[in-house]
Parts: sequence; C-alpha cells; structure tokens
Amino acid sequence: MKLPASLLLAALLAAPVMSSAQQSPQVAPGPADAPAAPTTPKQPVKPDLAQGEQRYTAVCAACHGADGNSGAPANPKLAGQHPQYLVKQLYDFKTGKRPSPIMQGFAAQLSDQEMRNISYWLSTQKPKDGFARDKEAVALGERIWRGGLADRGIAACAGCHSPNGAGIPAVYPRLAGQHADYTVSQLMGFRDGKRPNNVIMHQVAAKMTDREIRAVSDYVAGLR
Repeated sequence: MKLPASLLLAALLAAPVMSSAQQSPQVAPGPADAPAAPTTPKQPVKPDLAQGEQRYTAVCAACHGADGNSGAPANPKLAGQHPQYLVKQLYDFKTGKRPSPIMQGFAAQLSDQEMRNISYWLSTQKPKDGFARDKEAVALGERIWRGGLADRGIAACAGCHSPNGAGIPAVYPRLAGQHADYTVSQLMGFRDGKRPNNVIMHQVAAKMTDREIRAVSDYVAGLR
C-alpha cells in the first residue's frame, strides 16, 4: 500500500541520524598511516681484516710492499700506521683534496668500507726500522725534531709526533723509520702548497729551508 506523501515525510524525519563514524567503517592504519620510525646515524661496519689484506694485495702491494713496508724510498711505508690517518689520506686522494694522479686512480677503486678494511689491516703489520744516512745532518735534524727552531717560530716535531716518532692515534701519523726521501717530498709539498690537505703542516714547513727539511727527514728515518 502506497503511503501518503505527508506520512512518508514524517517517517523520514523521525528516523535516527547516523554519525560520520557510524556511516564509515573503521579501517586499521596502513604503512602510510603509521608513525615514522626514529632514525639513527648509520654506524660504520667493523673492519674486515681478511678483506683488507685481499684488497691491499690487489691494489696497493706493488708499490708499498707485501706487508706495507715499501722498499722504494719514494713510496711511504704504511705498516703500523694509525688507521684513522690512512683512511683520511685515502679519502683525500679520492676526492682530490690531496692531489696525486697515481693515488687518486687507485683510491677511486675503493669504497669507504674497503678503505677502512685496508687501513686497519695495515695497522696490524709490523713496521721495519729505517736508518739515518747523513751523519753531518743528524745533529740539526735532532735539534729541529726535539726542540724546533724558536727564533723562527718552528715548533718541535716531537710535540705532535711524539719523541720516538710514534705519533698520536687518530690525530698525528707515525713517522719513525719512514723513508727520508718520502718525508722530504712531503715537507716540500706542504711548504710549496702542492699538498694542501693540512694547514698546520703548511705553516710549519713554510718556514723551513731545504737543508732543514732534509736534516729532520734523515733524523726521522733513524727513529725507533
């Protein structure tokens, strides 16, 4: 039976009104609705010494020796060096902060983790002793190393690299026993601006003569 229009309208007005919550079904929050997970800095992976040795042998050993004790006076000894220092130098080579066409090419092959692996493996290798060759320059070299040259504002090398040349981990590199020829080239590079990745060393070397650089480099080679 068809209801009159007046009765139909009255029925509609009397019906309960549903809230928006009653009208829409409840849906569990999905991934997009969930609160964001807290982020934390990515921690470096523990160095893999076995992988470090493997990559070192493949990439570095030809120039720096099988155990990091380079036999070529122009190439630095790396055995026993502080790993943090080595990582920084490799990164500086890779990014061009320390210019070297040869080393930049090698460092470009390495990931950040491989740099750490190699550097920490090298730190476990025993460095071989070196020796001074110029007896006449030893006294001057020792004077500069131990006391500096106060009249010219040249600080004592031992103040940062320690009296026996062991350096300070993560801050200053080990120099004891390093090839004199290599140390000479680096000090001259600091002095002349060819190695720009250390402002302090540039300031120190800028005040040194060729003779003083050669003397302290020869003295360093004989440190134990």
